[in-house]
Amino acid sequence: MSETPGTEAEPEMLEEYDFGQGVRGKYAQRYVAGSNVVVLSPDVAEVFRDSESVNAVLRAFIRAARQQSKRIAE
Repeated sequence: MSETPGTEAEPEMLEEYDFGQGVRGKYAQRYVAGSNVVVLSPDVAEVFRDSESVNAVLRAFIRAARQQSKRIAE
C-alpha cells in the first residue's frame, strides 16, 4: 500500500493495546471441544445446501434405522 508523501500511516495496533502477557491458543482447545463442524464432500454439498436440509434427512434416517432395529429385535 503506497503512502502519500508527507503523511504518516495509521498504526495497525494502537500503543495502548499490550499483548505482551498474552498466551497464543489459550482458548483453542475449549473452542474445538464446543464446536460441531462437519465438512461435507463436494458432491454431497451440491444436494444439501444448508444445515436444515442435512438435519431433516439425518433425522429421517435415524427414525428409519430405529424402526428397523425394533423389527429385527421382535
